[in-house]
Amino acid sequence: MLLLVFAFLCIPIVNNAQEEESAELSLIEYTDEFQELFFEALKQKGIENYDKAINLLLKCKQLSPDNSVVDHELAKAYGLNNELVLAEQYAITALNVEPVNLWYLYTLVEILQKQGSGLDAIRDKIPYDTVQLKENLALIYFQKKEYENALDITKQLRSSSFANELALKIRDSISLRLKQTEAKEKEVEVKEPMDPLSMYNKQIMTLIDTENFEKLFQVSEEALEMYPSQPYYYYAAGLALNKLSKPKKAVDMLQMGLDYLLDDYELSQKIYKELANGYTAMGDTTKAAMYLSKIKNGS
Repeated sequence: MLLLVFAFLCIPIVNNAQEEESAELSLIEYTDEFQELFFEALKQKGIENYDKAINLLLKCKQLSPDNSVVDHELAKAYGLNNELVLAEQYAITALNVEPVNLWYLYTLVEILQKQGSGLDAIRDKIPYDTVQLKENLALIYFQKKEYENALDITKQLRSSSFANELALKIRDSISLRLKQTEAKEKEVEVKEPMDPLSMYNKQIMTLIDTENFEKLFQVSEEALEMYPSQPYYYYAAGLALNKLSKPKKAVDMLQMGLDYLLDDYELSQKIYKELANGYTAMGDTTKAAMYLSKIKNGS
């Protein structure tokens, strides 16, 4: 089990997921029609033609109704197409067929987080108390650098070499992140005094880099009290609120930032992205798609 932990931590999960699915497919005999449809669906998904990919996968589903690989691919395709309710349904179906599949669980966690939710909201729909499922969940949170969540899951596991080893790694990572944050804050303090505007900009950039979103929101609010017409501070506050699973407040903050935005293309793209994330988490896929199109079109 420890070897699995180290392998997971060292290799990007997305690439592994693709290899995992390819391996599964090679072990199962499919009809020529199924194979042609399935791999064409993967091709269409790869070029971001999600509607066509979904239609092809649904045909695969008709040919092989109980195939968890197809359910998983449908979950990912619907998720990429911002149809998160359907994505969640197929992800749950896939995980129930294979509760110990790490990649199925990862996809479900990603979809839920896009909606501003978590696994607790659907615990009654999956075999949550399966030990390996919880171990996989702890690993996923660890790789996503959600260390506190990962540590909470290890506490739910019986004492084992796996749980103890992972808990140790999590605490080491938390400690390292705190040291890095403190070092950067000290570095800011010892430099020559800066004007308040530059000081806030520097502090906010550091907090974004270290993913300290609670502190980021506090500093952004403080900055807005002094500089209420600075769109960058509305963006920082909106980003923090999204990361803290408060999409409604995030959207309100980001919309205010747009009111003060002039000719800053890079900042506008960042604000549009966070607005898309916020509306996605709220389940408003129409507005989310609108802001995503602004990013793609560069407008």
